[in-house]
Amino acid sequence: MDKGDVEAVNFRIWNLSTRQNLNLYVFLGVLVVVGAIFGTLLVNALTLEQQQELADELGVYMASMKDASEFSPGTAFRDSFLFYGKWLLLIWFLGLSVIGAPLVLLLDFLKGVLIGFAVALMAQQLAWKGVWFFLVAAAPQNAVVIPALMVASLSAARFAYFVVKERLFRRKGQLLPPFIAHTAVTLALLLLLSFVSLYEAFVSPALLQKIAPSVATQENLPLSSIF
Repeated sequence: MDKGDVEAVNFRIWNLSTRQNLNLYVFLGVLVVVGAIFGTLLVNALTLEQQQELADELGVYMASMKDASEFSPGTAFRDSFLFYGKWLLLIWFLGLSVIGAPLVLLLDFLKGVLIGFAVALMAQQLAWKGVWFFLVAAAPQNAVVIPALMVASLSAARFAYFVVKERLFRRKGQLLPPFIAHTAVTLALLLLLSFVSLYEAFVSPALLQKIAPSVATQENLPLSSIF
């Protein structure tokens, strides 16, 4: 097998299509769902004081959505992009470290926990209005973010698998092509999530400013009175 054939084999393992990796994607999806269920249970485990503190913070957030002058799209884009960038960078690094690859699964589980916790908290405090608020505030971007993180996780697992199987046990194959493939996947996903950050900075706030008053108002009571 010449150098070109080896590189072809190395890149072939980066076929991240759903058709070729259905079982892995199902496993990652189940992991996120289990995390979401665990997140909902965490809300019920909070003390009344902790629930009150979170409810107050949620009220302050919705109140801020009604005042567009206090919102900076540039700052929101930067914060969102840095958040997603750090998350992808961590997955990329854990894949490179090989030994840290199992922690990628923990990150996917944690993402599910955060989503489940947020939905359960808003549903607990605002009933169906809280669910509606989440669907507008977070569901559209998470419909892109979650699959992106799953693809990044699969790429990290592929790299770790290659290093263990081809380099550690068989002691053959070149490390550079898989490294380039794994890095290219991460950069492509980062570009995709930059558009998600733009949505969160410019589109989502406009939608939230329209629905926040109706969600925060319950029988014309002040915002703090609904918690």
